[in-house]
Amino acid sequence: MTISREDGYELSTDPDRLDVDLVHRWLSTDAFWALGRSRETVEQSVRGSVNFAVHDAAGSQVAYARVVTDRATFAWHCDVYVAPAHRGKGLGTWIAGAVRDHLAPYQLKRVLLSTRDAHEVYAKAGFAPVPNPEDLMILNRRREPTGHRAN
Repeated sequence: MTISREDGYELSTDPDRLDVDLVHRWLSTDAFWALGRSRETVEQSVRGSVNFAVHDAAGSQVAYARVVTDRATFAWHCDVYVAPAHRGKGLGTWIAGAVRDHLAPYQLKRVLLSTRDAHEVYAKAGFAPVPNPEDLMILNRRREPTGHRAN
């Protein structure tokens, strides 16, 4: 899938256009939920996901997100990252909408995501707070620093 915007940005799920080195650098050094994530872990997560990459008019990758799904009942939208120079241009909302639209044919019962500070970005694409958070549970394999949640 490839979608273009009038301002030159292009979103693609083509794995050949994904810069895994760049994604690893972004996640492991600048994304609070993935600091220190190994290259091997990023590679494995990419292999097991539907990946969304945004490129600018010059062809440079400027954003990333992935979705883990069984394509039948559930999806997890995660690892959303927009390069600092491209923030504030609606790319996060555009990605969330593309994820929503990409998953629509599967009629999934639930698509979840976790965010600490971008609720309004995802709300524009139709995401809402979990209505009954007491219904959700988590199994953490490692201890997260205070104030940080796994994504």
